[in-house]
Amino acid sequence: MPKPDITPGAPCWIDLMTSDTEKAKAFYTALFGWTYETGDQEKYGGYITASKNGKMVAGIMEKQADMGAMPDLWSTYLRTDDIAATTEAAAANGGQVLLAPMEVPEQGSMAMYADASGAAIGAWQFGEMTGFELAAEAGAPAWHELLAKDYEAAVTFYQRVFGWETSVMSDTPDFRYITLGAGDQSKAGIMDASGFLPEQVPSMWSVYFAVEDTDASVEKATALGATVTQPAEDTPFGRLATLADPTGAVFRVIQELGQAA
Repeated sequence: MPKPDITPGAPCWIDLMTSDTEKAKAFYTALFGWTYETGDQEKYGGYITASKNGKMVAGIMEKQADMGAMPDLWSTYLRTDDIAATTEAAAANGGQVLLAPMEVPEQGSMAMYADASGAAIGAWQFGEMTGFELAAEAGAPAWHELLAKDYEAAVTFYQRVFGWETSVMSDTPDFRYITLGAGDQSKAGIMDASGFLPEQVPSMWSVYFAVEDTDASVEKATALGATVTQPAEDTPFGRLATLADPTGAVFRVIQELGQAA
């Protein structure tokens, strides 16, 4: 498959902040077949790049001791061509700057925000690193979704800050959902989660990984120490399950409709 077409504002990278990088590496290798390359400690802080079939799909980094009770988690980054302007726009449209723009030598520049619904979202300006090289194939990211407690504020934030051209998938009281782009060209989604996320659970981005067989992946993941937070179920978009890896980072797996079980 060719490298994904990553347009400005679209998801371009994901990474895992984990309390145990070796445990994480072993888990995702066994589950998805990933291999790894560890960056220079002085230059890149030992950042680990995960690849599937020789193509970059994700990053892994160790959680720092001063982060306290912050859970292990997966993060999504959106592409920007002007990270300084994006950071100004984030602050001006109800967001907070959690990490000011920071240059990663030769690779690009990153920043991290809390959006207008309180969810953490990263921004990445391309340098030599131009995002994941594989998507929507087994073991690679397939979809990126924001569960927003303040749906209207979140939609406006991404439209104004990242230039999203949105398409309404559903606008009923039971299911409100918009996508970045429309139909088969959509690249991410925002769901109104105000009706089902518990009070203590904040708005959050969720990463979906493509798998060939959701039920087999769930069985393998649990044997490797993962826990099921939402059992496998058929949806209009594929067979979906939600898991927490052995240190608690939540992710989803999805099998496309029509694939053999």
